Amino acid sequence: MGSIRTRTWVATIAAIAVATMLVAGCTGGDTATKAPEAAVKEPIKIGAVVSLTGSYAGLGAGEKTALEMEVKKINDAGGINGRPVELIIEDDATDAAKAQAATTKLIEQDKVVALIGATGTGQTMGMRGDVERSGIPQVSMAGGTAITKPVNKLVWATPWSNAIVVPYELAYMQKQGIKTIGVIGDSGGFGKDGMAVFKAQAPKYGIKIVSEQTFNAGDTDMTAQLTKIKAANPDAVVLVSAGKEASTVVKNAAQLKITKPMYGTHGNARVQFIEGAGTAANGFKFAAGKILIPENYGVDTEAYKVAQDFITRFKAASGGKAPDTFAGHAYDAINIIAVAAGKAAGMTPAALAAQIEKTAGFVGIGGTFTFTPEDHNGLSEKDLVMYEIKDGKWQVAK
Repeated sequence: MGSIRTRTWVATIAAIAVATMLVAGCTGGDTATKAPEAAVKEPIKIGAVVSLTGSYAGLGAGEKTALEMEVKKINDAGGINGRPVELIIEDDATDAAKAQAATTKLIEQDKVVALIGATGTGQTMGMRGDVERSGIPQVSMAGGTAITKPVNKLVWATPWSNAIVVPYELAYMQKQGIKTIGVIGDSGGFGKDGMAVFKAQAPKYGIKIVSEQTFNAGDTDMTAQLTKIKAANPDAVVLVSAGKEASTVVKNAAQLKITKPMYGTHGNARVQFIEGAGTAANGFKFAAGKILIPENYGVDTEAYKVAQDFITRFKAASGGKAPDTFAGHAYDAINIIAVAAGKAAGMTPAALAAQIEKTAGFVGIGGTFTFTPEDHNGLSEKDLVMYEIKDGKWQVAK
């Protein structure tokens, strides 16, 4: 499995001197950088497991860009306590077994002190055994509830979990007068997790699931499942999938002339979903973070300023493409670790984990994070917005 390494060595005391200002601007919170005693120190190795191929490749590409961009900014500002960050990225190909193998390599061969990843819920959970065995802290970029519930002392997540998103969407559907839904989701970790949360939470909002269907990664036709949902005649159809197959589901629904409203989740907050679904995506609604329309943060807020800076730099790094929510999850993950590393007493995994646990008021892209021993997600429904796709773009849903 190939890896991508980013090494930036601090060359001058002048570069180090400006580190505090730049890193503080990057994180929107306390600085992660202090002036070192020497101009060059050993790098801090951080490993990242990202889906650059497979079903989640459309998510992982933006995450990789954001991770490399943020590490460059930290290193250009002098690193962390004068130590450069070495980022080692591994592709898990959207496969849990490959995510586990990548984690083993990063821990045993590369000697990383922290892990970011994975892109997907199933791949994140595939890393869990090695994380617990090694005591290396992990910050996931996936939104499955199982990642942070129950709490694991070594694992945190930067997206809003299904436990936050699903009730938020059900409350919206309830206000729309929806009483019955048909649910279709992928058989992977995120899909299973999300569908389980919908089943558990829907009755609390007076909503009944009248049809429940699944599909596998790589499937190219879901008309059979959608035909069963159409026959059940629900008030709305709910899609729970973050993979490239989600676009196919929406197109198949249009081909079957399913006219009932269709909802998704935060897994669909990316341009590739719209591009893949085409005009069939019109009217599709989903909940996600504020970065898709930055004005949602409030134009006079620190969060808005952080987001605008991120958007500007991301566009420059990606040839003009705007960041999606998944790139934002990567920004939050690397910067939460960087801030914690700047405060850690000794660069050991245990010291780093202890400081990540103390994250409070970190202004990021997904929201303002505050972790506690009982909450390793640190976000709430206040960080979400309901969107609707129209004419190839998302707008705030009414």
